[in-house]
Amino acid sequence: MLYHIFHSTQFSYQQWVSFSHNLIRLKPRDTPFQTVVDFSLSTDPAIAELEGYTDYFGNHLHHMLIREPHHHLKVTVRTCIAMDLQAIQQHSTLAQYAKDVTYGQALQALKTSTPEVIDAKQFRMPSKFITKMDPLVRDYAASSFSHQRSLYESVQEFMGRIYHDFQFVSGFSDVNTPVETVFEARKGVCQDFAHLAISALRSLGLAVRYVSGYIETLPPSGEEKLFGVDASHAWFAIFIPGYGWFDFDPTNNLIPYDQHIVLGYGRDYADIAPMQGVVFGSGRSNVSVTVDVTREEMPAQNQSQSQRQS
Repeated sequence: MLYHIFHSTQFSYQQWVSFSHNLIRLKPRDTPFQTVVDFSLSTDPAIAELEGYTDYFGNHLHHMLIREPHHHLKVTVRTCIAMDLQAIQQHSTLAQYAKDVTYGQALQALKTSTPEVIDAKQFRMPSKFITKMDPLVRDYAASSFSHQRSLYESVQEFMGRIYHDFQFVSGFSDVNTPVETVFEARKGVCQDFAHLAISALRSLGLAVRYVSGYIETLPPSGEEKLFGVDASHAWFAIFIPGYGWFDFDPTNNLIPYDQHIVLGYGRDYADIAPMQGVVFGSGRSNVSVTVDVTREEMPAQNQSQSQRQS
């Protein structure tokens, strides 16, 4: 199965910008479940310098410079992703075994020094947008957990509580809105719910990472999907010692399967922001983003060939 992703970001500046320096994280990473088949990045105005490399977390990162004066900056990315449905199914099967690990056993295992645990421990620490562990947030999460209960099932219940207790309100927050504000207001967007979950679960001693990506949205029955109605998405993943990482989407109360496309991951949004930059100019700026995610079913013969090649 293939996904075609269109992602366009346009900045409009009030005054001329003489120089633009940006870090772009818009190329999805390869995972055991997805492979980048094709990727292209274009800009208006033209790029003076572009360098791609892999960041500390293994995400794709482009360093881009534009040297000519400009009133606007448009960055357009087109990506084709191949999904390995067999690998996704195998991971879902693995989750059934991971459910045998209790919360208490996970905490004990996180005290060990295996390579996997050492790597996961960095996702237990405070990060830029999750700087402290609010006791109210911790207490809210704790009611879903006991040392004898399955960690996976506890996290799944906690995810459902966020979905039912919090209202999705676009425009309520921005990237700098504290978790405490979201928790008190009981509303936010996907990024807020991911940060809330991460803050709460880290306060319980668990290793949790922020996942950025896309989700396929479907139109109402009988209607055609409109171009550009999709959006970037965010969720979280928890580390279960002995089994690895498992994703949870609190915005939709879903265990991600084949509709979630991973762009990258980090400790929080700051590690995987789609675009970060500095411009030399004055005045205000506006930004608009257009995202489209389209599924393409592969013919059976091509699926077999793809599996053999992998």
